[in-house]
Formats: sequence, structure tokens, C-alpha cells
Amino acid sequence: MKRETRLYNILFPLWLIVWFPTWLWLILIPLNYLIDHFVLLGSLKGMENRKYFARDNAWKVCIAGFLCDLVGSGILLGIMILFDRSDIRSETTAALNMNPFRDIPALFITVFAVAVSGILIFLIDRMILVKCGTDREQAKRSAMWLGILTAPYLFLVPSQIIY
Repeated sequence: MKRETRLYNILFPLWLIVWFPTWLWLILIPLNYLIDHFVLLGSLKGMENRKYFARDNAWKVCIAGFLCDLVGSGILLGIMILFDRSDIRSETTAALNMNPFRDIPALFITVFAVAVSGILIFLIDRMILVKCGTDREQAKRSAMWLGILTAPYLFLVPSQIIY
């Protein structure tokens, strides 16, 4: 006889969803791709064949952005685990988990994670765009827009609005 293990009433931060493949990925991945595609397309104004360039390279930008989001959520998760195990700031741990606006250190940590992800998006997308054939100035400008507009602001959304 096989035993089943079921977990009920697990509350985890909304930003942690990028770590667990769920049916929400069926919505989030295409939505993320479309956002990256349109930001890339809009940031390439004046470029010849920008529609084709965006169509052919948006998937690379999307994958890079997803990996950068993982880094940012890894920062949040690591800090949350560190604080939880050491009982340094239980209020901060709870705020990182449910509402970063509830605690000033949690808000700073969350903004830091968003900023790190945004900077990584800029650096990696700039490298991708240069390798794909854009000039350095255009790659820098497009990567800047991608870093600013596609940073994981979802980290700032309080999970408690769902629970």
C-alpha cells in the first residue's frame, strides 16, 4: 500500500512561485515573453528590421530575465532563511514572507533584490544584444529599458492580499 503525503495550508511568498513549476507558469512565461518582446521592440526605435530582430531575440532576453529573477528571489529566500534560523529579526522574516511594506528592513531587502535583478537584466541583456548584432550604444539603451521595465516588481506585491 502506497502512502500519500499531503501538505495543506502552506503559505509562501508570491515571489517564490518562480521556483516551483505550477500551472501559473502557463500564464507567466508567455506573459513575460510578450512584455520582453514589446519592451525590446519599443527600445529599438530607429533600427532597421527591428520587428524581425525583436521576434528572433526576445526569447533570449526572456530566458535571461527569468534567470535574473531567480537570482533576486534567491537573495530574498537566502536572507529569509538566514534570519529565520538565527532569530535575528522575526518581524523582518514575516514581512519578507507576507508584506515587505510592514517592516523597513524587509522593504529595503526586497528593493535590493529587485535592484540586483534589474542590474543583472541590464548587464546580461546588453551582452546578448551586442552578440546578436546591435551596436553597443543601442544595446546599452535597450538593455537599460529592459532592466528598468522588466525588473521583478512582483517581489514588492504583498502575498497577504492573496491569502
